[in-house]
Amino acid sequence: MAAKEDKHLVTVLSIDGGGIRGIIPAIILGFLESELQRLDGKGVRLADYFDVIAGTSTGGLVTAMLTAPDQKTKRPLFAAEDLKKFYLDHCPEIFQQNKWWNVIASVMKFSRTMFGPQYDGKYLRKLIRDELGDTRLDQTLTNVVIPAFDIKRLQPTIFSSFQVETRPDLNGLLSDICISTSAAPTYLPAHCFETKTHHGDVIGNFDLIDGGVAANNPTLVAMAEVTNKISHEGRCASLNVEAMQYDRFLVISLGTGSQKQEPKYSAKDAAEWGTLSWVSPLIDAFGQASSDMVDFHISSVFRALNSEHNYLRIQDDTLTGNLSSVDMATKENLLQLVAVGESLLKKKVSKINLKTGLYEFSDSDETNEEALRRFAIRLSKQRKFRNPELSANNENPSSSKG
Repeated sequence: MAAKEDKHLVTVLSIDGGGIRGIIPAIILGFLESELQRLDGKGVRLADYFDVIAGTSTGGLVTAMLTAPDQKTKRPLFAAEDLKKFYLDHCPEIFQQNKWWNVIASVMKFSRTMFGPQYDGKYLRKLIRDELGDTRLDQTLTNVVIPAFDIKRLQPTIFSSFQVETRPDLNGLLSDICISTSAAPTYLPAHCFETKTHHGDVIGNFDLIDGGVAANNPTLVAMAEVTNKISHEGRCASLNVEAMQYDRFLVISLGTGSQKQEPKYSAKDAAEWGTLSWVSPLIDAFGQASSDMVDFHISSVFRALNSEHNYLRIQDDTLTGNLSSVDMATKENLLQLVAVGESLLKKKVSKINLKTGLYEFSDSDETNEEALRRFAIRLSKQRKFRNPELSANNENPSSSKG
């Protein structure tokens, strides 16, 4: 009989939204994949180990890059180690910065902010379409969950590969989905698109903005998609788990950093604000509140089930100044964010204090790096548990998608 931790688990990877700060989880993911490769061979990728990968906004783009198939090799389009270079190369073009001496450009940017998004999004849209091509939601190499928000219907739209059989209207191009989930209000334009049948008949219309409005931390949404599928079918044969068995989830949730521990606003100041003054604080509040409440809920449930060892949240809430910006895409700032990600690996594991809402170091001396190694071993065992024919050095892993 298999040991307890070798039982069939539902493996979940989740990446928060956060603009250029997505480079922080990119560093973490590069380390995790390297550990899996050390255990199982250089050919393995993150998509081989997770039943579902979820991402919002910049995390949605990372999700697509890790799960979209290369048309030639039929393996993931990007290795995790490629993500850092992707951010360094393209963020300065997506979020072009005005030089301090260019007064005219600065005035024009201010005018755009008053009457439209700060960035036209053209470079980002072309980049995403070039990279993802005609790949659709149902073609990803493992299940994905990418939230967006429908501004016309005023409700979340969850692009979930678990739903495409019953909701074919959701089976859009990954490029459209990624453009939508990253359309942060005031920063990038909203996105509308149609989904069609193979015969060209329109079956879905979407008017979307950033998924962070509803679920900046999509971990709980991903877990809900699994349990919803099971509750509708009675059981999910591909995942081999029954509804609401939270202790059967193995979850890694990656934040993009925040400056929560450095006061940013005060009630005294806010008492005098008008509509325009509230725009930026509200955007900050929506994203941070969403992320924290999800972590709060999951932490509470896992602790109640004595399954804390099945949940790892890696987040840094000590960012200051430009490091906390979602769009300060200077080379200097991006490299500093890389350093944040690298130093985060060396820090002790932190957990949310259920009373204060702040992140505090856990009682153990385990670092995030050590915790990821521990999870990598469990993920490797889980893969072999499901596929006994795989040896430790097998470099032809099967897809996790069921």
